[in-house]
This record gives sequence, C-alpha cells and structure tokens, in this order.
Amino acid sequence: MITDQQFARELASDLLDINAVLLRPDNPFVWSSGWNSPIYCDNRLTILYPEIRKKIALKLTEIITGHVGNVDVITGTATAGIPHAAWVSDNLNKPMAYVRAKAKAYGMGNQIEGGVRKGESTVVIEDLISTGTSAISVVEALQFIGADVRGLLTIFTYGFDISNQSIADHNIPFYTLTDYATLVDVALEKGTIRKSDVSFLNQWRQHPETWPSTTG
Repeated sequence: MITDQQFARELASDLLDINAVLLRPDNPFVWSSGWNSPIYCDNRLTILYPEIRKKIALKLTEIITGHVGNVDVITGTATAGIPHAAWVSDNLNKPMAYVRAKAKAYGMGNQIEGGVRKGESTVVIEDLISTGTSAISVVEALQFIGADVRGLLTIFTYGFDISNQSIADHNIPFYTLTDYATLVDVALEKGTIRKSDVSFLNQWRQHPETWPSTTG
C-alpha cells in the first residue's frame, strides 16, 4: 500500500534522476530469480545521496508511527535493507537487527544479527520487492523464533501477483513508498520513456516469468 501518492511520485522522479532505475529493452537484465527484465531498479544508489536517503528514512519512520504503531525492534534485510533500517531505528531510538537469507556457515551460525527476542514486535525494512522471496524468508525467520512481525516496508515494489499473494498469505501489513505503476507514469511524464515503451513494458509486466517468449 502507498500511503502518500505525492511522495510516491517525487521519489519515483528521484530514482529516475539518479539512474537507480534503468530501462534496457534491447538487452534485458537477468534477475536472481532467473527472470528476464527490460527494467532494473537499484535502490542501493540512494545511499549515495544524503537528501534522498533522509527523505526515505523519514517517510518510513512516518509510516511506522502513523500506521504500524510502536514496535520493539527495527529489522532490515541483508544487505540492501540494512542502512535504511539503521536510519529509521535511529529516528525512532529503537534497537535494530538484520536478517540474512540463510544462517552463516561459520562462527556462531547466526541468521538474525543484532537480536530480536521471542515475543518482541518488529517491522521488516526491504529496499525492493520483486518476487518477494527474500523478504518473505526474513519474515519467516523472525516468525520462527517467535517474533511478532507487524509490517513489511519497502522503498519500491513491482507489484507482481506472486509477491502480493505471498505477502497476503503471511498476513502481514505491507507498505511501499513507490511502485512500478507510479514509476512508469512519472518516466513517461519526464520523457524518460515513450508511449510505445509503455506497451512493451506492460507485455513484460503481465508475464515476467516467461518474457520475452510470452507477449500477452
């Protein structure tokens, strides 16, 4: 859910301005999921820009205080969610933890670092939701130890059915600062893409798991 449409458009514009979003229809990116994609969003670039990262942290903080409520710990996903979780935890003066996709194979073998105890409430901060697999693995790790996961927050989501369904299946309130539809609309307005590109992107958006062999 987007809680502030104006902010969503402003942030989408920021992401385009810093080239955090790239469009490459003729030479598609390959995601870790194995999907081909003509679009790639790299929100790690936001940490290079103090003004943008502060805006993100403040809005995430606002969502937690205004929609989630008081929580005991702020949890980031490793690795891209960690800096944003750190800034939010600082804003709220709360403890912070982060969760790996799987436990370390050395040392203490920890998957959860910083610490979330059984019965403690937390929110998970991710930088981007595509298939949702990594974020949900973090949620499941926290729930496994008995933590109370009260929300999943992300900077950007593609809004795929597979991720939306997975999040809904885990009964977690979900908040995003901006999303794919907003990004495409703003990119068209800024002249980053053409009207003909929108149709092409929509073909991918409808069948991302089989694109480009499926055209809708």
